[in-house]
Amino acid sequence: MIEFGHISHVGLRRELNEDTYYGDSELGLWLVADGMGGHACGEVASALARETIVREIRDGTPLAQAIRIADEEIIRTSRRRNDTLPMGTTVVAARIQGNCFEVAWVGDSRAYLWREGQLAQLSQDHSYVQELIAQGALTSEQARTHPHRNVVTQALGVTDPNHLNVETMTGELRPGMQLLLCSDGLTEEVDDPSIAATLKHDDCSAQECVDTLIAAALDGGGSDNVTAILVRCH
Repeated sequence: MIEFGHISHVGLRRELNEDTYYGDSELGLWLVADGMGGHACGEVASALARETIVREIRDGTPLAQAIRIADEEIIRTSRRRNDTLPMGTTVVAARIQGNCFEVAWVGDSRAYLWREGQLAQLSQDHSYVQELIAQGALTSEQARTHPHRNVVTQALGVTDPNHLNVETMTGELRPGMQLLLCSDGLTEEVDDPSIAATLKHDDCSAQECVDTLIAAALDGGGSDNVTAILVRCH
């Protein structure tokens, strides 16, 4: 049995929530998309990503391909509107079919897996600071406060479809496991040990857990829109 909690909040410093999300246990699809703040119409881009991916998954398209089609769709829409700047969005999505899960992402929205009392980050940010970490030029701790920590290297609507890197990973879903999908508004304010401390409370519902995470992000400063979905396998 799948239980999930979900929440999105504008944060404390933005007037508009450009994040969007989707969750459907019957379809076995959950996603979070974070519209690009510096670009025009981030909220349009994230909503387009959601609608396109949901439609494609309903039609039987594989997850990574659905994300590629969303990239093309956002680029087409942006051209039609003659936007001076491309509109963009990150996306992180999870599919559950039977006892298998698949996670796919573009950008710096993240997927985490909680299992056997441990929190593991499944996704690797497509970001400038992540590239510096990979080169050994920066530690994860330094990355948290780096002035360019919000610069993504891949995004739907911005990255040419030929160069789009939709990363995926798969695994077995067992009872007690939890999948967390979130925008960087959460991870910017709440570190991994604090996320783990919240997910540890299996006496709380999935909804209570995400409510707690969002409250922690707001307590931390709420500098961005913040969205989280927690999918729990019983």
